[in-house]
Amino acid sequence: MQRLAMDLRMLSRELSLYLEHQIRVGFFGSGVGLSLILGFSVAYACYYLSSIAKKPQLVTGGESFNRFLQNHCPVVTETYYPTVWCWESRGQTLLRPFITSKPPVQYRNELIKTADGGQISLDWFDNDNSVCYSDGSTRPTILLLPGLTGTSKESYILHMIHLSEELGYRCVVFNNRGVAGENLLTPRTYCCANTEDLETVIHHVHSLYPSAPFLAAGVSMGGMLLLNYLGKIGPKTPLMAAATFSVGWNTFACSESLEKPLNWLLFNYYLTTCLQSSVNKHRHMFVKQIDMDHVMKAKSIREFDKRFTSVMFGYRTIDDYYTDASPNRRLNSVGIPVLCLNSVDDVFSPSHAIPIETAKQNPNVALVLTSYGGHIGFLEGIWPRQCTYMDRVFKQFVQAMVEHGHELSNM
Repeated sequence: MQRLAMDLRMLSRELSLYLEHQIRVGFFGSGVGLSLILGFSVAYACYYLSSIAKKPQLVTGGESFNRFLQNHCPVVTETYYPTVWCWESRGQTLLRPFITSKPPVQYRNELIKTADGGQISLDWFDNDNSVCYSDGSTRPTILLLPGLTGTSKESYILHMIHLSEELGYRCVVFNNRGVAGENLLTPRTYCCANTEDLETVIHHVHSLYPSAPFLAAGVSMGGMLLLNYLGKIGPKTPLMAAATFSVGWNTFACSESLEKPLNWLLFNYYLTTCLQSSVNKHRHMFVKQIDMDHVMKAKSIREFDKRFTSVMFGYRTIDDYYTDASPNRRLNSVGIPVLCLNSVDDVFSPSHAIPIETAKQNPNVALVLTSYGGHIGFLEGIWPRQCTYMDRVFKQFVQAMVEHGHELSNM
């Protein structure tokens, strides 16, 4: 709140200096122009403060988790002030990759084998210079899962690692098969319904550091995969807690929303071409089981999934795959504390598909729903180059769980 007030004061001062200059050079000629601009500014500020800047809706299945978050993760109860000149969903979604900084991160890459003969690329940030946790065996470890075609190079992943570094934690990024430059050794990629690769990664990381607090955070499709894993395995996971951001809760609703003309033009077609590019690089691996020419003619994510993903993973129909991929079906089986941040204006995940009633029935689940923020946007401040609201939620939540998570078991 103090930062926003400072930003607004700075903006007001710069606007005043600009207007003063314009009046001095006779741009307005009279005070009418100044009055109009000041009137518009006041009206816009009133509209912004009354209709745009709002506290998120916090939905929890138990009073204990609610109190825990209010005490140790207060950002989820504070007013979220979206960037004043870019608060609309599509604007936030489109702008974030271009406007947010990319903190430098030096990774250590590891390739691990899978049961079917494939390999998974893990990018480690060991944080060996950690002051708070100098003993690597007990250094908290955060597993990060990027979005649909994302890798460890995404800006939102880099920011999470930068914030984890400040806390003294170790991070490891799970790159889905075939997207991070590694060779595809078997004719298999990934999907958010099949959790076998994630189970392999979690087992591997935990076996390396069995005494370290172990958490996970998934973004977009990475969050869907994480929730599907947690819903399948229940409390029998080495993870102590998890967080998800901009998850698509119902795959049918997500697809329907993204196929609306404007959303298709801005997002769907581009993401489809990214998916096609990622599999075309390994085209020779799939030609015996999939009609790749047909796949490359897909014009939407649904068409791609029908022609490639559902066939790859043995689903009889696209509807069968989308049903299995929707994490809202498994939310009631999640057995560890999970915080899920979504914006209700996210065109990738329509608000009517967010499982509010299901969340209310599981004491391990907390939904944080902002009115604005778009898809992985959550920009705030006048010039949102650095930290976003999503970043602040991530940092406070993982720190709360590492330092105070034991309180939940005692509540």
